Amino acid sequence: MTDTDLRYPIGPFTPEDPLTPERRAALIEAIAVLPLQIREAVAGLDPLRWGTPYRTGGWTIRQVVHHLADAHLNAFARFKLALTEDNPAIKPYAEARWAETPDALAAPGELSLTLLDALHRRWAMLMRTMAPADFRRTVYHPERQATLTLDFLLALYAWHGRHHTAHVTELRRRESW
Repeated sequence: MTDTDLRYPIGPFTPEDPLTPERRAALIEAIAVLPLQIREAVAGLDPLRWGTPYRTGGWTIRQVVHHLADAHLNAFARFKLALTEDNPAIKPYAEARWAETPDALAAPGELSLTLLDALHRRWAMLMRTMAPADFRRTVYHPERQATLTLDFLLALYAWHGRHHTAHVTELRRRESW
């Protein structure tokens, strides 16, 4: 595999907006099952393997798991902002720098796995109760200089979870772990 393939094991994100009701339901289900999928991806790893980067110059498995929790906490907050305010500006964050904080480098992965369990249950519950019109609500992303719908964000974060899970599963496949 090339470095690009290793970086994007399921391919880059392809925007989907607006979503059909069927596609939206499938993406909500992808959000709901992500905690189980990432748990399965890391099951049985010893501490040394948790510290293995998924590619040269990439994050370790530990950093990937903590990044998922960090990113999806932000995503949940973005959904809540969009549902309670009119086109709020969201706060971008330096993902790469967050992945270098002491907790991302050393905390047990189980902390973020537990966080993802509760967060995704709550997030999926929220989305399953939203009306179709709610998914047309928006946030403004200042770095992208773009207004994004909740449909767009749902597709993005469903892809994001599969993307990072594939970092782990592809590493395990390549290394025969």
